[in-house]
Amino acid sequence: MKNISADELARWQKEQFQFQLVDVRSGEEHNSYNIGGILIPLDELLRRSHEISLEMPVVFYCRKGVRSQIAIQRLSEKFPVADFFNLQGGVGK
Repeated sequence: MKNISADELARWQKEQFQFQLVDVRSGEEHNSYNIGGILIPLDELLRRSHEISLEMPVVFYCRKGVRSQIAIQRLSEKFPVADFFNLQGGVGK
């Protein structure tokens, strides 16, 4: 599984690198604090996988990086050639 650090993600954002950011936390967590991107809670991920772009790298995030790892594992089975990244350590909130 590919990880991306918070510093590297910030660099991608600053340089306007084309990627999709997906928050897999709950709606309440997302509303309380988020770093952008679309919200697709982990329990809705497979049903809403059509919202994820396979044309560019996709960075998944959650609070600690655990749910985002699960998200990538689930989606990698469905999309084995996709370019998925886990935000290492999550957002901590």
